[in-house]
Amino acid sequence: MSASSPTITHPSFGRMPADRVIIFDTTLRDGEQSPGFSMNLAEKLRMAEALAALGVDVIEAGFPVASKGDFESVHQIAQHTKGAVICALARSGGAKDIAAAGEALAPAERKRIHNFISTSPLHMKYKLRMEPETVLDLITTGNTAARNLTDDVEWSAEDGSRTEPDFLCRCVEAAIKAGATTINIPDTVGYATPEDMERIFSMLLARVPGADQVIFSAHNHNDLGLGVANTLASVRGGARQIECTINGIGERAGNAALEEIVMALRTRHDQYPFTTGIHTESLLKVSRMLATITSFDVQPNKAIVGRNAFAHESGIHQDGVLKNAATYEIMTPESVGWTRSSLIMGKHSGRAAFRDKLKALGYGDLDDAKLNDAFARFKDLADKKKAVYDEDIVALVDDEVRDNEHIRFGSLSLTSCSGKPSTVTLSLTIDGATVETDATGNGPVDAAFNALRSAFPHEARLALFSVGAVTEGTDAQARTTVRLEEDGKMVDGQGADADTVVSAVRAYVHALNKLLVKRTRAEPEALGV
Repeated sequence: MSASSPTITHPSFGRMPADRVIIFDTTLRDGEQSPGFSMNLAEKLRMAEALAALGVDVIEAGFPVASKGDFESVHQIAQHTKGAVICALARSGGAKDIAAAGEALAPAERKRIHNFISTSPLHMKYKLRMEPETVLDLITTGNTAARNLTDDVEWSAEDGSRTEPDFLCRCVEAAIKAGATTINIPDTVGYATPEDMERIFSMLLARVPGADQVIFSAHNHNDLGLGVANTLASVRGGARQIECTINGIGERAGNAALEEIVMALRTRHDQYPFTTGIHTESLLKVSRMLATITSFDVQPNKAIVGRNAFAHESGIHQDGVLKNAATYEIMTPESVGWTRSSLIMGKHSGRAAFRDKLKALGYGDLDDAKLNDAFARFKDLADKKKAVYDEDIVALVDDEVRDNEHIRFGSLSLTSCSGKPSTVTLSLTIDGATVETDATGNGPVDAAFNALRSAFPHEARLALFSVGAVTEGTDAQARTTVRLEEDGKMVDGQGADADTVVSAVRAYVHALNKLLVKRTRAEPEALGV
């Protein structure tokens, strides 16, 4: 869509103004391919609902042909998530892929099939082992098949930024003629510069017949740290859809971060006079939700949602902010969801106050059983800590809201003495049955993990063990991260507790549950955009 055209008609969005940018979120598809990340069905549904409430226009829910689990996730999201277009990925020319995508999307109010194929010389020669003319034929075949199932069809040129310009124009023209309504040119390996991306989109809009009748989309990876810059340059070149993820998660170094792009457009409206439908005040809440689900904390200095994003230590900076916040803050913390105070609960706080706090933190949909479990853990924590912060509540509640877990932590007793082996008695609930086991080890954590391996035998390797604190002080909860690897599959788990050993066991159990989900996932050849 050229910047000069006043409006364009799209099957899912109707008449659109030229300054409206569509936000296409692929957290549940490309984002889940991040090393160590995995989400079960309940977590995907929770994220999809949060993305829709955030104002995301298109949610890419998954790759239905990849596995039964992926198919079911897309199908359930299509059935239950309202307000956004639900999208499924398929390979161009893969009849089974496109049929599976159409079937999985059947319940959606608005649906999109997103098909792709590689177009760069490198990918065609070594990955696809196809001649360019064969690729062109598959583009026509794939988009025609998808258009027979839905009016909203997206086509992607995998490794588009390294595709020869003449051939890229031919591919885009073929996709448009076959019925694609959105054309995505991804920088799949994060090789491009902003100048490259602006030039590519400007060139396609100028050269390809029918380009003014479709929406062009940008999907930029962050291998050189240019994902957001390349995306903004793509918009300047004529792209009107942005493909991105919460917290920038994704393959390798990740994708362009949704929160950074949206706030760049909003903050620098003088340079980028475009609008989105994102409710920016919910950015922090959704970021934290994803961090909890994936067990991958946001780095402290991450733009927009990192805990240091609005922190000022320099005396000169503090003085300026106190006089006028605009001296050192280019946006208000409240505009993205930060609040100025977080110390709010104590051991005398009741259930009603606790429920109200959970609603404010984004946990308003807890059922009574989960609320009771979370409240009981809160009261235990409040008896141990002088001050209970929002971060403490989020950490303990996140342990209770996980659904469809085959393994659940029960209790742990420990005997440890300097210079002697530690002994642990561990109780777990595995598929509804209580299992109790004893084990020894070189220290309490080693003994606890030995007990876990005895109670639930497995061959996964412990690849990472990290302990940090949720808040400050000697009475802070411990937050533990555990990474397990098995047959090339990698998962991260997190747990929090005032007892460091218990937090470690909770993290290990969380990782095991995610590994059980990931064992069922297979990836067809040539996956990835």
